Amino acid sequence: MKFQDKVVVVTGGARGIGRCIREQFEAAGAKVCVIDVLDNDYFVGDLADKATLERFAAKVISDYGHVDYLINNAAPMMCGITNGSYEEFEYALRVGVTAPFYLSKLFAPYLAPDASIVNISSSRDRMSHPETESYTAAKGGISALTHALAVSLAGKARVNSISPGWIDTAYTVYKGPDAIQQPAGRVGNPLDIAHMVLYLCSDMAGFITGENVCIDGGMTRQMIYHGDHGWSLEPK
Repeated sequence: MKFQDKVVVVTGGARGIGRCIREQFEAAGAKVCVIDVLDNDYFVGDLADKATLERFAAKVISDYGHVDYLINNAAPMMCGITNGSYEEFEYALRVGVTAPFYLSKLFAPYLAPDASIVNISSSRDRMSHPETESYTAAKGGISALTHALAVSLAGKARVNSISPGWIDTAYTVYKGPDAIQQPAGRVGNPLDIAHMVLYLCSDMAGFITGENVCIDGGMTRQMIYHGDHGWSLEPK
């Protein structure tokens, strides 16, 4: 995987998975442009704001003239059906779906040959906890946006998405049930996602587009029934 002097845009790159993605690209010699509401050394701004996205894109193009890889990673807020407001739900969709769409549109004329877009979805695009409607809807939206962009941008960029499961951004090593309930035998960490991002951007993934890769230690493949294989449910 050769990324020397490649120009990479990472949204939400100031912490967690986004920061790990940024660090891995930088270690490989890439030039990384981050946008985040948190302090960072490139661009601080709210992805939910259209004018902010336009200013950010203009800065990237002014600085580098093109984009090799766009990583739409920024996480939307989570609110539920009981207490979530209209405004909170709409804000989550602006961050989680509208911003990836608009940045893809803004950068499309400046995509380098062999460009790649990687969208970070979530295993919640196919399963849920209660009271997670805004986050789940946004992650489902970006998964669908991925294959739509892959078709529309055919010949300009490959577009794929990753759906992380439980990723501990503090790199905590879990023991007992938290680990063994997952077929892989452990909880994930940001490197599990960053490594796949770099792979999907590399020439090794040159025949992959429009796909979603679920990286969740096998959790979404495991069927769970009360009383089966040691599992039990104790309702409150």
